[in-house]
Amino acid sequence: MQETLFSDPEHQGDAPVLTRKPRGTGVQPQPPDEEQIRLAAALPAAVHLGASTWTYPGWAGAVWDRRYSEQMLSKQGLRAYAQQPLLRAVSIDRSFYRPLTAAQYERYAGQVPAHFRFTVKAPSLVTDALVRDEDGRSRQANPAFLDPGLAVQEFIEPVLEGLGGKIGALVFQLSPLSGTVSLPEALARLDTMLQALPSIRARAPDGVIAVEVRDPGFLLADDFAAILRAAGATYCLGLHPKLPPLPEQLPLLRALWPGPLVCRWNLHRVHGAYGYEDAQKRYGEYDRIVDPDPETHEQLARVIRGTAGAGQKCFVTISNHAEGSAPLTIRTLARTIVDQPD
Repeated sequence: MQETLFSDPEHQGDAPVLTRKPRGTGVQPQPPDEEQIRLAAALPAAVHLGASTWTYPGWAGAVWDRRYSEQMLSKQGLRAYAQQPLLRAVSIDRSFYRPLTAAQYERYAGQVPAHFRFTVKAPSLVTDALVRDEDGRSRQANPAFLDPGLAVQEFIEPVLEGLGGKIGALVFQLSPLSGTVSLPEALARLDTMLQALPSIRARAPDGVIAVEVRDPGFLLADDFAAILRAAGATYCLGLHPKLPPLPEQLPLLRALWPGPLVCRWNLHRVHGAYGYEDAQKRYGEYDRIVDPDPETHEQLARVIRGTAGAGQKCFVTISNHAEGSAPLTIRTLARTIVDQPD
């Protein structure tokens, strides 16, 4: 990654404009205000911002026209979500807990427009070095950790078949090693698995394989970047308290430059490495920004502008736990990208 990574993109992308429609029987989108329409029109077409899933009743007035049940949003909310002009992506996180079928992915693809892109997490049965119980406690070492055949069968092929050209990033989130597997062994397994994966470009031209980590030791390994580069994969910028702050992860992105940006903003650092439950209690309905993080907005916007300005794709998904409300964080990030050039 060169100094041009931090320059401002000169091109701008067109975004769909949502107009008010008669209320139907299903989930209906909240009509966007003038600022959303302006930001979407000015945001580079290569930039795909989105949330981690879409099932939150508290997004009424921001994404939905009124409050709907979580069950109804799970079944019908994606179509309305994808009509919001700033929401050009979404992360499918449920696939981490249980593999999904090609038919399930196909139903998701059928609910979004052509420009929309999905970030999908690989199943934990492939990416976790431990077998865990329902409460997340470890039981034993996972013999299928980074198994190439399982990765293709349970993840790559169903996603390709179901989502096809609407794939943005396929993310292997590696859980902390916890002493069960050494770092050199994990890197060797990762190398073997990535080399064994089929190319996804023919069926998903924008698609990229990305590796996210929860163990900071990977970032210090001399051969981590080389393993990713050799397989045509990239590093997923993980904004999580278990990892160093964003600026300290940039050397790895520079080592892989040029290439697309994949980023998942997961949890505000104020909550600590194991703070998801605290964040859930603090943020409640996810209907407002509680812990604003302007520094991360500025840093991430700079990387996005530079990456898109160099003609590379950006797939950035954000959790409610980043600041309190993912749609409002996305609006702030879009505003920072468009209105606050370096």
